[in-house]
Amino acid sequence: MPLGKPAGVPCVQLLDDLRCALFGKPERPSVCSGLQPGADMCGDHREHALRWLSALERDTAP
Repeated sequence: MPLGKPAGVPCVQLLDDLRCALFGKPERPSVCSGLQPGADMCGDHREHALRWLSALERDTAP
């Protein structure tokens, strides 16, 4: 997304199974590859991680 991704808008590279189409590729934006997940973000299950990411988007919305 050349002009950035607004909070709450799915990335255009997000696949139907919620994986990144650019993961591991050199064209992946630095903002994405710079995100370093940890136990506090990932939790014990996928739903925890998705809630954490949703909160991050909400907290960084303009």
